[in-house]
Amino acid sequence: MDKFRMIFQFLQSNQESFMNGICGIMALASAQMYSAFDFNCPCLPGYNAAYSAGILLAPPLVLFLLGLVMNNNVSMLAEEWKRPLGHRAKDPAVLRYMFCSMAQRALIAPVVWVAVTLLDGKCFLCAFCTAVPVATLGNGSLAPALAPPELARLLARVPCPEIYDGNWLLAREVAVRYLRCISQALGWSFVLLTTLLAFVVRSVRPCFTQAAFLKSKYWSHYIDIERKLFDETCTEHAKAFAKVCIQQFFEAMNQDLELSHAQGVLATATASPATTDGAREEREKLHGITDQGTMNRLLTTWHKCKPPLRLGQEEPLVGNGWAGGGPQPSRKEVATYFSKV
Repeated sequence: MDKFRMIFQFLQSNQESFMNGICGIMALASAQMYSAFDFNCPCLPGYNAAYSAGILLAPPLVLFLLGLVMNNNVSMLAEEWKRPLGHRAKDPAVLRYMFCSMAQRALIAPVVWVAVTLLDGKCFLCAFCTAVPVATLGNGSLAPALAPPELARLLARVPCPEIYDGNWLLAREVAVRYLRCISQALGWSFVLLTTLLAFVVRSVRPCFTQAAFLKSKYWSHYIDIERKLFDETCTEHAKAFAKVCIQQFFEAMNQDLELSHAQGVLATATASPATTDGAREEREKLHGITDQGTMNRLLTTWHKCKPPLRLGQEEPLVGNGWAGGGPQPSRKEVATYFSKV
C-alpha cells in the first residue's frame, strides 16, 4: 500500500507528466485498436462512403471526448467559466489557455487514428472506389456500354475480392494500388501538416505574445493551486469536525450511562491532559466553523464571492481582480506560488 501511495502522490505532484503519459498511452491504444478492428466495407453504392466516413470520424470524436474526460482540469475550467464574478473578474485569456492546453493533449489520439487510417488505405479505398477513372486505368472502350448505376455497382465491389467480378473492365489490383497510393499521400500530408501546426502552436506563438502567454500560464496555475489548497483545507476541516463530533457523542453517551451525575462530572474532571490537548488541537483546525449552517454559508460565499487577488486588501475590489485595478497599497508585499501542474 505504501508503494501505491507513493506512486499516487508522484502522479499528483507531476500532473503534466502524468497527462502526457496518458495521452501517449491513448495514442498507442488508438493505433492498436485500428489494427485489431475488423474493417468490412459493405461494397454497395451509397453505403461505402457513409461507412468510411463513420470509421474515419466517429472513433476520433470518441477518443477526443475521452481525452477531455480523463483530464482533471475539465471540471476546473467549467467551474471557473460558470462561477459568479464576486470580487474577482474573469479573464478570457486564462480560460482560453486552459482549454487549449486540454485540447492539445486530447487531440493526440484522434490525430493518430486519422493518420493510421489514411496510411492503411482501406477506408479511402472503400469510400472512393466508385470514383476510379476506368477510362484511364481499365478497358475504356467497354465503359460506355454500361449504364451509370451498373458501373457504380460494379466498382463498389472493388474492396471485396470475393465478390468482385469486373476484371474484364478494370483489374482489381490496379484500382487498389491507385487508391491506396492516394490515401498514403494524404496520410503523410496530414502528418506533416499536424506536425507543423503543433510546432507553430507550441514554439512560435509564445514568441509573439510572450507577456500575455506568461500571464495566462501563471493565473492558470494559480487557479489549479488555489482549488487544490481549498480542497485540502476542507478535507482537514471535515476530518477535525467529524472527530470532535464523534468525541462529543461518546462523551455524552458515557455521561448517560454513568450511575450518577457526580460520577459523570468526576470522569470528565479526571480526563488526561493529552486528551485535552488533542481536543484543543482538533478544535483549532475547525477555524471557528463549528456548525453545519456556518459551513454551508462559507462554501456558498466561496463559490459566489471569491476573495480578491490582492494580498492584505481590506476592502472589496471594485475593478478587475486579475488586472489589479485601483490604487496600489503603500507597502510592498511579495507572494510566491509554486506549481508542478
